[in-house]
Amino acid sequence: MTYTETLETNNFILNLSKEQKTVFLKALFYMANIDGKRDNQEIKYIIDAAKTYKIENFEDIFKATSQEEILSELKTLNNRRVCLELIKELCLLGHSDSDLTDDETLFIGHAGLTMGVELQKIEQISNWIIDKIIWLEQGKTIFED
Repeated sequence: MTYTETLETNNFILNLSKEQKTVFLKALFYMANIDGKRDNQEIKYIIDAAKTYKIENFEDIFKATSQEEILSELKTLNNRRVCLELIKELCLLGHSDSDLTDDETLFIGHAGLTMGVELQKIEQISNWIIDKIIWLEQGKTIFED
């Protein structure tokens, strides 16, 4: 799945500042590195997102940072819809390798709480993503892809 395939209502993210877009993408990169199994698909996903959000300098996104630094930077995302969207993207990325680890789940929870998103809402988003993945897989079977 490419990033542009997941775009539904992400156009409002284009209105964020460059710094906020970078924080959004840095959180995705941090997520991709948590399990120690970062693959080309995850990096392509983040690069596609950066291009979609018109971020030309990828260097800031791909710098190694601590979880504490990322969580601190996430506080700059003060739009609830953007925060919910980031939770959605983190869940999508976490499930992209079909193996959502405990560390990935914890990071999603910490990120959400840092941005003021309730655990119940995070779980709701995660379940929706799982349902979406199942639905897409069923479509492949039905349509013999």
